[in-house]
Amino acid sequence: MAVTAVQAGRGTRPAQNLRVDRWWLQPALTAAGLTAFVIYSTWSTFTPHDFYAGASVGRHYLSPFYSPCITNRCGLGNQGVSWHLINWWPFSAAILMVPFPLMFRGTCYYYRKAYYRSFWFSPPACAVPEPHGSYTGESRFPLLIQNLHRYAFYLTIPFPIILLWEAIKATQFDNGRGLALGTVVLFVNAILLGTYLASCHSGRHLCGGHLKAMSQGPTRYWIWKKVSFLNEHHMGLAWVSLIFVGLADAYVRLVASGALHDPRFF
Repeated sequence: MAVTAVQAGRGTRPAQNLRVDRWWLQPALTAAGLTAFVIYSTWSTFTPHDFYAGASVGRHYLSPFYSPCITNRCGLGNQGVSWHLINWWPFSAAILMVPFPLMFRGTCYYYRKAYYRSFWFSPPACAVPEPHGSYTGESRFPLLIQNLHRYAFYLTIPFPIILLWEAIKATQFDNGRGLALGTVVLFVNAILLGTYLASCHSGRHLCGGHLKAMSQGPTRYWIWKKVSFLNEHHMGLAWVSLIFVGLADAYVRLVASGALHDPRFF
């Protein structure tokens, strides 16, 4: 829709929109943040070394990008979650794990809004016209893939549980149980991912859907209210959990390479 703006003494002039604030700042920051994470996570996924801080540094930390390890290329020994289900895989073990949380985040309702606005300008901001002449919705490829979000939600449910178990295993040191900064990092990462998963719209539907009246399921209604509270903070949880999983991976790599000393509290 053509929009015109009127300025005193200048008549009319064509304008892209009538907003004079920095409406472009939020989509620009969103694009920068998502791009930075994609670059780092891609590098980490295809860099199969220093993702496990083992006995050589007195720790048992596994990067969340590589958890759970189901190949024989992780070198975890009897530590961590290593099932060795695949012995022929010649590439990075993270390639087998990353697609599941990637599919969940990529089809997430909030992330759709984020990258639709920041990368596709559809639209870039409220009251700002988008450059596209037509929109077919999510009924055609490739946006048809967005309908897999609910199934991606189910596939991602085990990951916070596995990451929590990894954090528990990380409390085991050579001289007994203890707590170090890296242990806290792994615990916080698991909790943030679990909270973000619980705040998902699909999780909210799972708890309260298919009921004609909430009175038919008082327990489900109670759970639905708690999940709905988390759902109100879905955007914040999406960003915090995304940033922290990258920080957790970086921390494990720094400890594993010996570049960073991991302080132990007790």
